[in-house]
Amino acid sequence: MESKPFIEMKSVEKVYPDGTVALQGVDFDIARGEIVGLLGENGAGKTTLMKILSGLLPLTAGEISVDGKRVNFRNPSDALGLGIGMVHQVFALVPPYTAVENILLGQEAAGSLSFLGLKTARKRLADLAADTGLQVPLDTPVELLPVGVQQRVEILKVLYRVTDVLILDEPTSSLTPLEVDELFRFMRRLKEAGKAILFITHKLREVLEISDRIVVLRNGLVTGRVPTSEATPQKLAVMMVGKEVVPRVTREEKKPGEPVLTVKNLQATDDSGAMAVKDLSFEVKAREIFGVAGVEGNGQSELVQALTGLRPPKSGEIRLNGTDVATFNARELYGMGVCHVPEDTARFGLALNFDVSENSILGRQWEPEFLLGLGRLNGKKIIEFAKRLVETFNVITPSLNTAARSLSGGNKQRLVVGRELSKKPALVVAAHPTRGLDIASTVYIRELLVKMRDEGKGVLLISADLDEIMMLSDRIAVMYEGEFMGIGKAEELSREEVGMMMGGVKVRGRGSRG
Repeated sequence: MESKPFIEMKSVEKVYPDGTVALQGVDFDIARGEIVGLLGENGAGKTTLMKILSGLLPLTAGEISVDGKRVNFRNPSDALGLGIGMVHQVFALVPPYTAVENILLGQEAAGSLSFLGLKTARKRLADLAADTGLQVPLDTPVELLPVGVQQRVEILKVLYRVTDVLILDEPTSSLTPLEVDELFRFMRRLKEAGKAILFITHKLREVLEISDRIVVLRNGLVTGRVPTSEATPQKLAVMMVGKEVVPRVTREEKKPGEPVLTVKNLQATDDSGAMAVKDLSFEVKAREIFGVAGVEGNGQSELVQALTGLRPPKSGEIRLNGTDVATFNARELYGMGVCHVPEDTARFGLALNFDVSENSILGRQWEPEFLLGLGRLNGKKIIEFAKRLVETFNVITPSLNTAARSLSGGNKQRLVVGRELSKKPALVVAAHPTRGLDIASTVYIRELLVKMRDEGKGVLLISADLDEIMMLSDRIAVMYEGEFMGIGKAEELSREEVGMMMGGVKVRGRGSRG
């Protein structure tokens, strides 16, 4: 590893046009042959810093040097020209285009999409795939590829442009454990080849496994720099949030009660009419968290929608406390005690232009508590309820009149979780409840789910975060292509077994009925 930095960022500041201060005099550097982990809470400034380095955002003040020479990036092409590329958390792929077309997109002027250009490009891509281990079906439309393979396309797209510095923004969020291991092997190979890698993540275990150094941001400031060999989860958490936060949630053993939810031979189709949920049978009992693990896109969304009245099942049985509810709509299920934390709260859980008080009763506005009569809403009661909810669930907001879109991601999530859990539900359906949240919000919401379970509720947890599933669940089912690869008690399943099932491998001795 070279001691001389290849990239140096000095006194970097970023102030957005609305006055938001994202970065305050940040110093950052990385050498060739080094992996640096970049940690921070939501809004800490880590993605903003990397967008500046990759040419997507202009800096307000400060300077950037590459290989000892000061540079000024006007756009991502300038950064790519100096070997700096970024793989974003939200993929920038054109779904109907093939993998090779996506990789070459933007290089048409060089003739890369001509017959000869494609032939040359394929040879280069084949060599690149062999060198990195990132095998991709080049002629398949990316919309037909699994999320993990789409991520390989994104990485190859950046590497094809001869990158010396690779910036990875939350690269493991949609990968199976086996795919994460493959990604880390590839990153180590790049490191050995002298590349510099910046790894943005919120997963402490992963940053401790793969990085050489860790830099922590909080409120736009660097609050810590530490060699990975000297770092611990506790030390990193203090740097990230300014106080001791134990990222692990304890779950005491409880004796499960009677089934709250019983599902038998459930089938459901996706929006195209293809079968997405294939003959699933399982139970969720009182005082139990039943976790469904799996990479997103394997039928989890359709399963949740079928169970919460948002998608009619094609066939099968759904019983809530013994009552057949397969034909019930979302409002009817609400009335029976089903609460739903959707997988994307900004899209499906909130009316972003409504204020906090209005969102606090969204879906409950017909309840007598909030009505004056003749369908008129009782503003006073709504404000009183919203105030209690904000205080109870620690929703940080300037006022109850603030539009929901102005809240941070963590506070949007707290508002939705607070609204749903305040109904005193019988069944909690939580889909990816902590995705993209900072460590404090993640711990808070996980503790709430365990509290619901301890109070006798049934909790159905759907998550692509294997650590979350293993930590919170009493029993675990692993979903792959609409089926359960197996169901077992959490303490009897290893990470390796669950990871294999997430990749579609049935583990002998693990039943698929629950």
